[in-house]
Amino acid sequence: MVSKRIIPCLDVKDGRVTKGTNFINLRDAGSAVELADKYYNDGADELVFLDITATIEKRKTLLELVKNVAQVLRIPFTVGGGISQLNDIEALLRAGADKVSLNSSIAANPALITDAAKRFGSQAVVAAIDVKTSAELKKVFVKGGTQETELEAISWCKKVCELGAGEILLTSMDHDGTKEGYDLEFLSKIVKEVSIPVIASGGAGKPEHFLHAFEIGVDACLAAGLFHFNELSIVELKSFLKTNGINVRL
Repeated sequence: MVSKRIIPCLDVKDGRVTKGTNFINLRDAGSAVELADKYYNDGADELVFLDITATIEKRKTLLELVKNVAQVLRIPFTVGGGISQLNDIEALLRAGADKVSLNSSIAANPALITDAAKRFGSQAVVAAIDVKTSAELKKVFVKGGTQETELEAISWCKKVCELGAGEILLTSMDHDGTKEGYDLEFLSKIVKEVSIPVIASGGAGKPEHFLHAFEIGVDACLAAGLFHFNELSIVELKSFLKTNGINVRL
């Protein structure tokens, strides 16, 4: 049986890890390299690094910082932010990333998913989808959650799967930073509609929230502030999940 994964997320702005609520009101959470090293030693299964202002600022991801983070890790490492072409992906993989997270660029150019999967393998392509309720519909947002698209979330999740993405990182903007739990109702719909792994993101506040997400079928749970501000340790979380019947790597 494949183990369920716990994935800390480093949202990086100006070279520092930050955390906000509903994608705004950001506060400093520390050094990306120091946190990456800590999470690796604490037993994280993977790590996600998102340069959250790269697309808005129309620049590339911070390559040197990616290299420094990669040097302290021996677990899968996903990097996103400011990636718009195959050369960007190649540069990040050469810098030490194992996967890339594509969001704004694939909404504008869906063919990038297929091109990237053909060149680097589907396992290296993560479709990051930021979802927010708009006029009672779940819509896809891009550019760090600042711009609404015409894309309906369930249809887009199915589309990225068809185009060759290896997994989906699904973030609920409505739940982000609230610590009230993942958007289980929506996640359960996506898990049933796609054939690739789904990573739940947005809203984790206590161990039960991870448990409930795994129980509806997600493959991994991502969290940020909960870990950054020492409100819950990965060791404690995995012990709780194991006790409750979830297969995790201890």
